[in-house]
Order: sequence, then C-alpha cells, then structure tokens
Amino acid sequence: MNIHPDFNQLLTVTFTLFAVIDIIGSIPLLHALKKKIGGLHEIKATLISGGLMILFLFVGEQFLNILGLDQRSFAVGGSIVIFILGLEMVLGIELFKSEPDAKASVVVPIAFPLIAGSGTLTTIMSLKANYDTTTVLLGIFINLLFIFVVLKSMDFIEKILGQAGMIAIRKFFGVILLAIAVKIFSTNLRGLLK
Repeated sequence: MNIHPDFNQLLTVTFTLFAVIDIIGSIPLLHALKKKIGGLHEIKATLISGGLMILFLFVGEQFLNILGLDQRSFAVGGSIVIFILGLEMVLGIELFKSEPDAKASVVVPIAFPLIAGSGTLTTIMSLKANYDTTTVLLGIFINLLFIFVVLKSMDFIEKILGQAGMIAIRKFFGVILLAIAVKIFSTNLRGLLK
C-alpha cells in the first residue's frame, strides 16, 4: 500500500466518486426526506454511508460472491430503488413509505442507496482495480467530508433556493435520477441476459 498517493490520481478518484454519488443532485430528495422523517441525522448518515463504502473497498467482491451475486445483479437491484425515488420526485407521490423509526430511515434510503448506492459501491470496486487502495480510501474520505457539509447545510440551501426553486430542482433531478436508473438497469441487464 502506497503511503503517499499521486495527487493527479487522487483528484481523478475523488471527482469520479463525486460524480457518481451526486450529493448536489440529491438535495431536493434529501430535503423531501428531511421533512418526511423529521431530520437527516447528518453524522449518522455520513458515518453509515462511509462505513459501507470502506467495507466495499475491502470486501465488496467477496461479499457479493458469498451471496451468489455479481456486480451486475447488485446494480440492477439498486437501479430499481433509484427509479422509485425518481418517480416520487417527478410525480410528487409517496411510493417509499418512511420507516416509523427515523433511525432506520437514515440507513434506507439516505445512506443506501442515495449516498452509498449500487453505482457508488461498484465504482469503488472498479477504482480499486485501477488505483492504489490508499488513493481510493482518501477519495472516499474527501467525498464524505463534502457529503457531511451538504447534509449540514440543508436549511441554508433551502433558504437560498426557496419553495419554488426546491420544487423545480426536485422535478428536474427526479428526471435525471430516472434516466440514471434506466441506464444502470439496461446496461447491467444486458450483461445478465447474455
């Protein structure tokens, strides 16, 4: 394990994870979930999603193999959950019923699949194949710091955007989320049906 990772590689890993996690694009959904469950529990959500990412970095492939799953099956399952969340955002309906226990809602859907979703976890496994483990680990930590800041700033972001702005962004990113879900689903389903 390299103790001093290459800066350009760290930048590539960090921005790749940032694009896949897309915490900025998740703001409207996070806002809606915050209202639904009465808070985001920022530290807990960040720690749980970080724990999932780090766990997958070290034992992801072995874990899926034990369950008899491959990365494609995992991605298809995650894409269905993302699709449902996207439908909620676009149609303004509640398909995902919030857990009576707000602590459970921190795990599903906030930590998984919203932050550490199938796309993020499979990306981490792919990055590990191309980059040093230390570099990927640092990229994860940088993203977790940014995730925490966004979760903590939800009220401020909400104030800047206003009610109409939040609705517009929610609908827009709902469509984006649907498109991402369809892409993940179709790409991985083709591989499963071969």
